Amino acid sequence: MKNNTTNITLDNKQSTSFEKNLSKYVDLISWIRFYPDLFLDLIKPKTGGITLHPDQRVFLRAAVRFFSLYGCFPRGWSKTWGEVAAMVIVAIAFPNIELALTAQTKDNSAELLKDKINELLKQYPMLENEISKKHFQKGDAEVIFKNGSKIDVLANSQNSKGQRRKRISVEESALLDNVLFEDALKPIVEISRYTCGKISVVDPEELNQQINFFTTPGWRGSDEHGRNLQMIKNMADLKGEIVLGSNWMLGCWYGRGSSKSQILEKKKTMSPIAFDQNYGGKWTGSSDNSLVNVNKLMNCRTLTKALSATEKQSDEYFIGVDVARSQNTNNNQSSIAVGKVNRDEISNRILSIDIVNMMTVSNALNFTAQACIVKKIKIAYNAKMVIVDGNGLGAGLVDELLKSNYDPINKEPLGCWDTINTDNKPEVIGSEKCVFDLKAQTAQTRIVTTFIDMVDSGKLRLLEKRQENELYSSDKKDFELTCLPFIQTDLFFEEVSNLKLKRLPSGSLTVEKVVNKLNKDRFSCAAYLLWYINEYCNNIRIKHQSSSFDFKFRQPKLRSL
Repeated sequence: MKNNTTNITLDNKQSTSFEKNLSKYVDLISWIRFYPDLFLDLIKPKTGGITLHPDQRVFLRAAVRFFSLYGCFPRGWSKTWGEVAAMVIVAIAFPNIELALTAQTKDNSAELLKDKINELLKQYPMLENEISKKHFQKGDAEVIFKNGSKIDVLANSQNSKGQRRKRISVEESALLDNVLFEDALKPIVEISRYTCGKISVVDPEELNQQINFFTTPGWRGSDEHGRNLQMIKNMADLKGEIVLGSNWMLGCWYGRGSSKSQILEKKKTMSPIAFDQNYGGKWTGSSDNSLVNVNKLMNCRTLTKALSATEKQSDEYFIGVDVARSQNTNNNQSSIAVGKVNRDEISNRILSIDIVNMMTVSNALNFTAQACIVKKIKIAYNAKMVIVDGNGLGAGLVDELLKSNYDPINKEPLGCWDTINTDNKPEVIGSEKCVFDLKAQTAQTRIVTTFIDMVDSGKLRLLEKRQENELYSSDKKDFELTCLPFIQTDLFFEEVSNLKLKRLPSGSLTVEKVVNKLNKDRFSCAAYLLWYINEYCNNIRIKHQSSSFDFKFRQPKLRSL
């Protein structure tokens, strides 16, 4: 058999139909590899199926032609569908190739692959002829093709370290940090694919070790924001990388996802940052003078379970309360943070402070009702101290906490409290001293620096980031425990990422909002909590050891004369 760049001639002895038309099959495979959208048009059923839009065609071609694609698209644009469609076409066109879809957890990536594979097979039934086996179960998914290719799933975590695939597609890449990527994900594609046949070699023209990134925009100053900017520069320098993106208008124009009226309605109810990231196509937050490093703040999100009450009476809890003074009536809520202190048993040193729950209280409630809610939370966690911002409107809440209150539902007494740092008199003399009336302006610099130190040192631990399909699933039974605390933590993350560090003329430090529409009440209550624990509860026990040279004396006895 003779092979050149123009055609393929065959020996007379090779007379099968396949061998006679081998050059045509070579052209077909080359065409599929370069025009994946036209291949889908070719196999589209006469009835049903979908007609690809121009932006989807550009997306598919970029996914198979470039060494690395970074796609930043809003919710409902169909980026995950296009991502999986490109993977399926690559698996068909490259025998024995191994591809992987990665996401925050293996469960999440398995669900994404399962949904999109089933959707593609419904839209293009002929793809079923290329698949020999499908295996989907909780936490795992695998699609094996008749040519030996395979698509499976991995997690964006250290659990994927040591795995090997030929190409990977990273879902929700904005949540990655570069240390994890370089250590666990990038080496996955270290080994290239070898061609099939007697001469098994690495094709130098093939996109071996390809890594594609797909996400909605995240936070400025993060590692992924830097990667996005670097890839834009590499795209301009023709280094084989490309960045694509849009806001909600592109998909909406072609009729994909939510309608214009639905999205504009969401804009009224969502926070400005959440809307910009999920639909506006904007990387948000502060990149200059940001309060904390976004990557370090993301690394703090390690807690997998929220708590609605103490698990042991010996556990050490503290509660921070910030009374909102927002002019935005739609978000005029007081915020409460519950922190659990974990200590070293020997030295009593604080190892971590876990924010196990966050909640908000509407300011439509009077101070008596708000005081009842705070006292019920304190009783549930058996908290040692409640730190309340006593400035302005907060003074009204402090006054109510110093009165006897009763549960408005079952009429049980909630007790009367006293402060530990003011001369305010409680309604009942001798009441429990468990209120710290904080005048935040007098300790603003220490509050800010303590929060920064807690994040940088990793002592602050927050509830983990969960995907929308996990949070808003219809089968969630206990929404207030399994979903709401994680949503509140997301909002807390938005508030912190929206803050810049500012030095006043007096030399003291404070924080300043980048987007004024977004409040900072969740940040404030957590910062007060961390400051109090660091200032008043960070005592270290020193274990005294007797020296081997210590002298011991007996009490002298007087001799009688």
